[in-house]
Amino acid sequence: MTNEPIDLAAALTRFDQLWSPRIVTRVNDYDVRIAKVAGEHVWHTHDHTDEFFLVLEGELRIALRDQPAEREVVLPRGAVFVVPRGVAHRPSSAGGASILMFEPSGTSSVGDRHDDVPAQVDATTGHPL
Repeated sequence: MTNEPIDLAAALTRFDQLWSPRIVTRVNDYDVRIAKVAGEHVWHTHDHTDEFFLVLEGELRIALRDQPAEREVVLPRGAVFVVPRGVAHRPSSAGGASILMFEPSGTSSVGDRHDDVPAQVDATTGHPL
């Protein structure tokens, strides 16, 4: 990690892989990750942590299986949303998006429980930028 400012727009130009988060910095025991996304992720659940999303560019949709029924939240550029721990969710983006996530270091991108991981999703705890 660096002790210099990080230009997120420039950082996003350093990789092309979708659904493959990059760790840009750490805050205490948390990773600040950026990712490029398009299409659908996988239904998954983080049993022990909430998941913070900030949309940097584009639009992100997050389907949620919370009670009493399944629903979807739509996040335009600049919007934030927190998926509570234990809630099954599936992010997606029809037109593509760039996002920032804030999660405890070591958190898997496909959670603790998940459906089959499709080829376009990188099951990772984050890659160094």
